[in-house]
Amino acid sequence: MNTPNDTGFTGSIPEIYERYLVPMIFEPYARDLASRAASVQPSRVLEIAAGTGVVTRAMADALSEHVEIVATDLNQAMLDCAATLGTYRPVTWQQADAMHLPFDDASFDLIVCQFGAMFFPDKARAFAEARRVLRSGGVLLFNVWDRIEENAFTVTVSDALGRLYAADPPSFLQRVPHGYWDTNIIARDLANGGFDAPPPRIETIAKRSGAGSAQAAAIAFCQGTPIRAEIEARSGATLDEATAACATALRKRFGGSAIDGRIQAHVVTAQR
Repeated sequence: MNTPNDTGFTGSIPEIYERYLVPMIFEPYARDLASRAASVQPSRVLEIAAGTGVVTRAMADALSEHVEIVATDLNQAMLDCAATLGTYRPVTWQQADAMHLPFDDASFDLIVCQFGAMFFPDKARAFAEARRVLRSGGVLLFNVWDRIEENAFTVTVSDALGRLYAADPPSFLQRVPHGYWDTNIIARDLANGGFDAPPPRIETIAKRSGAGSAQAAAIAFCQGTPIRAEIEARSGATLDEATAACATALRKRFGGSAIDGRIQAHVVTAQR
């Protein structure tokens, strides 16, 4: 079960998330999802967990201008950031809970969700909601991170925080972003949500992640995700000290200037 801190993208987090995390780990997969979305040739698209809009912007570029895009997120602060950044053509921005979508049955022919399914407190129920608002033959397209060990920057940060707070390590990165990597469980949850025939297609896609410096990557994880609340709730090291410790660990592993590492995710395509 996710905790309130797991979805706490508030305060300065949306701006830090957009500035550091988006180009580092989210843009490569956003382009991939947008390309897959275009191949579906949809007329009306719902995006769930749009965050600060990296996939929304990619889809606005990749999809024909007549395609309607409705981009939603549970967190209004993230949507506000996305709307401020905007797109070159109109997009409807709307706060919505993936567990209770405020749309009629059979309203969309494509649903896209980038790195959001991990946050759903009841995955099968969220998938059932997605299926409800999809038209017959419609497609649910989403991705989730693979296990943390397959993501070089993330595991380095996680290990550094584990050493720094040895008595009570922050667990957000392992528990949520990298807590939904088992493809058998994903397929089971999809089936329980009604996506059992045809069986979903799950592809494991590796890409490269880059950051301008180890410090930038450390800021991204420690200050641009809900792990920030876990760090700030612990004694023994401040947020700045935790960020510095993670930067040191990243610098030791990847070098002192621009850094580059492996990232890996599962991309899931399910048809109604």
